[in-house]
Amino acid sequence: MVRHRRRLNAIRHYRFLRFTSRHWRMRLVFWGGALTVGLVSIVFATLATHAESLFHRVLFNPWVALIVTPVGFLISVFVARAVFPGSEGSGIPQAIAARRFRDPETRQKLLSLRLTFGKILLTLFGLACGASIGREAAPKLLGGASASVLAGWGGLSPQQRRLLVACAGGAGLAAVYNVPLAGALFTAEILIGSITLPVMLPAIACSWIATATAWIYLPHHATYIGIPDYRFTGSLMTWSLLAGPVIGLISAGYIRLIGWVSHHRARGTRALFAPVAAFGILGVIGIWYPQLFGNGLDMARDAFLGVGSLALLLALFALKPLVTAMCLASSASGGLFTPTLSTGAVLGGALGIAWNLAWPGSPSGAFAMVGAAAMIGAAMQAPLSGLALVLELTHSGFGLMVPMMAATLIATLVAFHVDGYSIYSARLPAYTADSAPADGRP
Repeated sequence: MVRHRRRLNAIRHYRFLRFTSRHWRMRLVFWGGALTVGLVSIVFATLATHAESLFHRVLFNPWVALIVTPVGFLISVFVARAVFPGSEGSGIPQAIAARRFRDPETRQKLLSLRLTFGKILLTLFGLACGASIGREAAPKLLGGASASVLAGWGGLSPQQRRLLVACAGGAGLAAVYNVPLAGALFTAEILIGSITLPVMLPAIACSWIATATAWIYLPHHATYIGIPDYRFTGSLMTWSLLAGPVIGLISAGYIRLIGWVSHHRARGTRALFAPVAAFGILGVIGIWYPQLFGNGLDMARDAFLGVGSLALLLALFALKPLVTAMCLASSASGGLFTPTLSTGAVLGGALGIAWNLAWPGSPSGAFAMVGAAAMIGAAMQAPLSGLALVLELTHSGFGLMVPMMAATLIATLVAFHVDGYSIYSARLPAYTADSAPADGRP
């Protein structure tokens, strides 16, 4: 009897050690993935800043940009198709598709280091040429690809691997833009589609570790510096309730535009001429509206500060989605987050200026912040991520929380009932059709 108990205790002790060993190995892989994302985000963010600064130097003469932009993107598209096929567009549909496929070879193809390196290189080149694209796609995809490699080394299960890839993708956003909470929410709302404790705990851990690691070199301050702490007013609250449906309908149209150009990208011989035409148009328009060059960060900052007339903001609101869609249709490699945010900011600022003619009381910058949160939340179909992004990007806006929540909620509901797609899911069918092999079964 005593011998049996000793044997039973030994078996229990062995199982306990194996259980703790397996779980600690998973934790170490997750932490290692987050550290890796933070380190590579430092490199990418630094290179992206230099690439954008290079194009700003070109803008001393807008006519030079008229030549640099189309020629540069002709080279970019040629390299993308000849050397890095599948690197076009945003990396978010690619990360989502990788989680949906069961075949390990298909997932590995979507998250290969070669493809990730190509997307980074082409995104940097696009930023240096003034393309209307965001720079967040590459670090998200790089985080997912790095996590996929580490998961293979750590022997994680398929479910743990998918969770790690999603958490690393959100951590890439968190580290590059210094938005740890938004990065964790982005993982849960968009990459996984579930806000539960088993999802949020690793998402939060990866985002804060990656962000803290990036602080070794990257600045700690907000992306948009100097934004005033706007205060709540009855005028702004009423406007938010009325503007929410309008922004929701506009977001639905924007999503359809992104989906349409993704399904009708230039192919064959046209793919060589489309970049010249698209970016030639961007170069011409940029002579009068240089704010359209780049991802729209400066455009959103001016709107948050209340800079710009009604006519200018309306023009930027109408043109920014069009030039962004042209970049995507021409197979440019880059993200959609910042262009979408800046579109919402100038839209909110323009509507706010018009509203102040009837009911003055709030500066146009406050309307711009509400419009940005509502637009990005509705376009991504992720209201919590949209709210957290605006707050963390500006380190301001807490006084506007109630009107921001109201506008974001209404806009997201309207966009959801119109289509139910987001700027990422609308591109997913076309992306998987182009990227997945014939035997890959979702």
